[in-house]
Amino acid sequence: MVSPDLKVYPLFAVPFGEAYLAPCERLNRELEALFLARETDEYRNITPSHIPQAETFESRFNLFLWPEACVRELRNFVLDAVGRMVMQTTSLKSEDVARLKFQNHTWFHISRYAGSFVAHNHPLASWSAVYCVRAGEAVPHRPESGLLRFLDPRQGANAFSDPSNMPLHREFALNPLQLNLTAGQLVVFPSYVFHEVAPFFGRDTRITVATNCWFA
Repeated sequence: MVSPDLKVYPLFAVPFGEAYLAPCERLNRELEALFLARETDEYRNITPSHIPQAETFESRFNLFLWPEACVRELRNFVLDAVGRMVMQTTSLKSEDVARLKFQNHTWFHISRYAGSFVAHNHPLASWSAVYCVRAGEAVPHRPESGLLRFLDPRQGANAFSDPSNMPLHREFALNPLQLNLTAGQLVVFPSYVFHEVAPFFGRDTRITVATNCWFA
């Protein structure tokens, strides 16, 4: 006889963290003004890992070394969230994390009409994060505009679909996780997860900050 009790638990789960900076308006205004002023060749990433796109500006990876107060404020918020993510997903305690050597590459993106980013991951880091400075104009007839899309890392998991596995709960779902970021929103995720940004069709700008972190 089969026991009526069935224990279900996530096995190959992928941790995602989310935090909101509130209020964020003053900081985001300062960041936006700074980034737009430095959307120049002097600050451009000269060795991009993907084909450069005229519609999307990518800065060098040293953003969190800038001395400006708004950058330091964002740095504290983002790196604190990454540290808390480590503590909530591992057996490490705050004192353990404090002893680790924290390293990062951090940069900003400015996207204009049709700007996008191809699917990629960051294999030389352990944790990544994306912070939204400016979400950009919403386009009602293009709901996919500017979506941050995370792809399922389980190879072959979607090889077969039927009515029993198509409506799986979010933590087990086979379809990508798609986020319409809002200003002040931060998403933290394992760096191995492939992600992409769908083309942005707003008439203004979409501005985000990305970081890759690793510890020693």
